[in-house]
Amino acid sequence: MAIEVESFRYEHDRSSGVVTLTLDRPKRLNALTFEVYRELTATFEALGDEEGARAVLLTGSGRAFCTGGDVEDIIGPLLEQDYPGLLKFTRMTGSLIHSIRRCPLPVVAALNGTVAGAGAVIAAACDIRIAAESAKIAFLFTKVGLAGADMGAAWLLPRIVGFGRATELLMTGEFIGAAEAERIGLYHRVVPAERLAEDCRAFAERLARGPSFALAMTKELLNREASMDLESALELEAQVQAVCMERPTFREAHQAFVEKREPKFT
Repeated sequence: MAIEVESFRYEHDRSSGVVTLTLDRPKRLNALTFEVYRELTATFEALGDEEGARAVLLTGSGRAFCTGGDVEDIIGPLLEQDYPGLLKFTRMTGSLIHSIRRCPLPVVAALNGTVAGAGAVIAAACDIRIAAESAKIAFLFTKVGLAGADMGAAWLLPRIVGFGRATELLMTGEFIGAAEAERIGLYHRVVPAERLAEDCRAFAERLARGPSFALAMTKELLNREASMDLESALELEAQVQAVCMERPTFREAHQAFVEKREPKFT
C-alpha cells in the first residue's frame, strides 16, 4: 500500500528506487509542526516495507532545510503543558530520530539552506549529509534555555565530529558555516546551491543501485556496535557477514567481477 502524507511532499521514483521527502513550509523555513513530526516518523517506519524503495532523499523547499519546532504551532502550546504533557512531546521528537536510524534504507540529507535546532538533529540522524554553501547549522537548544542534549544529539554528534567539537556545538548553540561543518566532518560535502539537487539525487541513486540487504546490515551494525566491546562487535560482524555471503548479491558481485561488468543488485 502506497504511503500517503499531507504535511510534506512524498515522491517515489520507481525507476530508480529513490524516495524523496521534501519539507514544504518555505514561508516558515520548514519549521516542524506536531503533524510533520508524526507523519515523518510514520513514513520512516513504513519505508522499509515500501515495495521498490531502495534509498531516501530528505530535503527542504525554499531557503531552509529545517529550522526546528514552529514557534506558533509547537513552542507556544508547550508553554501551557505540565510535565507529563511535555514528556509525551519530547519522547515523540525522539521517536522521529529513532525511526530514521532504524529505517533500513540509506538516508541522504540534501541540506538546501539553514539547518537549526531539531532540523540539525534530523540531519545528524541521516546517513549522508550533502549541503549547499548556504547551509549554516546550529544545535541551538541552549539558546532557548534547553539542554543541548535533545532528540539524541549528545549520542549522534560525538560519533560524527568527536566528543570535544560536539561539546562546543551543543553548549554554545552557535551557527557554523557550511565550510566549517564540512571541515569537522559534520557535512560529507558542500556544493554550490545550483548543483545540490542533482548531486544529491545522483548519490541517492548510487546507493539505490547497491546491495540493499548489505546496506541495511551496515546501518544496523553501525547503530548496534556503538555500545559494544570489540569482542562482541567482531562476533556480530562475523555472523552478519556469513548471512550476507549466502545471499544472491554476493554471488552476483563475484560474477560481475569475472565478466568485467557492473553488478546488477536486485
